[in-house]
Parts: sequence; structure tokens; C-alpha cells
Amino acid sequence: MSSKWTAADVPDQSGRVAVVTGANSGIGYEAAAVLAGRGARVVVAVRNLDKGRQAVSRIRQLHPGADVMLQELDLSSLASVRAAADDLRAAHPRIDLLINNAGVMYPPKQTTSDGFELQFGTNHLGHFALTGLLLDRLLPVEGSRVVSVASIAHNIQADIHFDDLQWERSYNRVAAYGQSKLANLMFTYTLARRLAAKGAPTIAVAAHPGISNTELMRHIPGSQLPGFAWLAGLVTNSPAVGSLATLRAATDPGVRGGQYYGPSGVRELVGHPVLVQSNRKSHDVDVQERLWTVSEELTGVSYDL
Repeated sequence: MSSKWTAADVPDQSGRVAVVTGANSGIGYEAAAVLAGRGARVVVAVRNLDKGRQAVSRIRQLHPGADVMLQELDLSSLASVRAAADDLRAAHPRIDLLINNAGVMYPPKQTTSDGFELQFGTNHLGHFALTGLLLDRLLPVEGSRVVSVASIAHNIQADIHFDDLQWERSYNRVAAYGQSKLANLMFTYTLARRLAAKGAPTIAVAAHPGISNTELMRHIPGSQLPGFAWLAGLVTNSPAVGSLATLRAATDPGVRGGQYYGPSGVRELVGHPVLVQSNRKSHDVDVQERLWTVSEELTGVSYDL
């Protein structure tokens, strides 16, 4: 291994199946492209099929002969999540990697088709449901992993607001995003604990990109002003570097269940991936278990663990 973990450290992925949500752009695209280049069969699971086709075409141009497939998936709709899971189960008797990458950040107040606050519904509940519906394709596979992309935003105004999970009484886009990313971590830690108790070969791991210059930033105040993209490029990770924490969590042989990877720089904002720690709140087992129960109730998806 190099002193700075890079895409060159990703081991051969031949024979492995990787499902990457939100892989049409940003760190999801970069991770999917690297995995395909290392020989994995990669499923680009996206809401916008036109953008998905473009991503598949770009990956094939970058890596001629790459095995890349497209799957429609709208995480803001439980009906779409179930339909996508049915398609994936039919097409893939085994899944080695499920990378829960897709997300939305800081939108104006909106709800999903199921009535959930958009960030909580997409970033957490959609991925919770998808993982549960695909888990039996992962459990028999030695070395399989569920990687959930969290954020340093779990430190910012973040709590699990059980008294108003859907932000119906008031709405703070920053705090709502923080809640969804805190939920991603709590989901990972609970799943990792349950998988270990079962003695399963599957592990659950989390990662975050620090601050990465992707389309996810489009709702940040001022993002449409002249010069914002140029300035952002100076102080953020590129999508390629931002994807490295995800790739390390997904492929590094030394990774263990329940770990969390992020950039090595100051405050984990930029840099190459290392093992990091989430805040104390994210490790509250009572809150984790309560969130799991509520998530099962809201999605109608139960885990056979």
C-alpha cells in the first residue's frame, strides 16, 4: 500500500458484482468507474435514466470492455425501491458490494411520494429499504459489504428528531440534512452489530468524502453566483479524490465491520482516506435501535437477522 491510499490500491474486483446508487455523477460515478476498471460488474442505479446512460457510456469509453449495467432507482419512492430490488434480485443471484451513495442536500422543503421529508426519506429511508430488500443476495457472499456514504454534516445541528422526523412543524434544511447523515451512521453501526451477531460474512461500513465539489452542492446558498465553482474547486476534494473513502471502505482487505473512513486532512475536509471516528451521539445504541424500529415501521421492510 502507498502512504496515501489511492485508486491504485483498489484490489482486483473480477467476478464481483457492485451496485452503486447515484452513480451517474460525483463520487458515485467515480467509484463506479474505478470498480468497473478493476473488473467488477457494476450496476449504475439512478433516478434519471438519461444521465445514467451517459454515465454508463463514459465508463465504457474509459474502460473498454467494462461490464456496466443500468438500473432505474428513485430512492424517494418506496415503490421504485421495491421494483428496483426485484429487478436486481432477478438479475443477480449474488451481490458483493452495495454502495449506498445517492443523496440530496439542503433542498427547499419537499416530501417524497410516501410523505417523508425529502432528505430523510431519500438519504436514509430509501437506502434502509433497499439494503433490507437485497440483503439475502449479500449474506451468502464471502467478503460482501454494505457501504453507506455519510457526511461530516452529522456533526452540524444533527439529532434524530423522533417527535418530528418529517419536519412538519418547522424546517431547517441544514439540520434536516444533518439528521439524515446521522441516521446513515446509526444504520451502519446497527447493521454491523447485527451482522456480527449472526456470524455473517457480510460487513457494514461507512465513509464520507469530506467536502467534495459535486452536484450535491447545488442547493448551497450562493452556489449559483459567478465564481462559486472556481472557488469551490480550490477548497474541496475533486470527485475522484472524494470517492476514495468510499472505495477504501468497499475494497480494502483490512476494513472491519462498523468502521468509518474519511479524509485525512484538517477536520476531515480534504485529503486521502483514513480510518476516522464519528461523534459520540452517533454511537448511542438506544437511539440506534429506536431509529431501526421506526425505519422498519415507516418503510415496511424488516431485516431477517
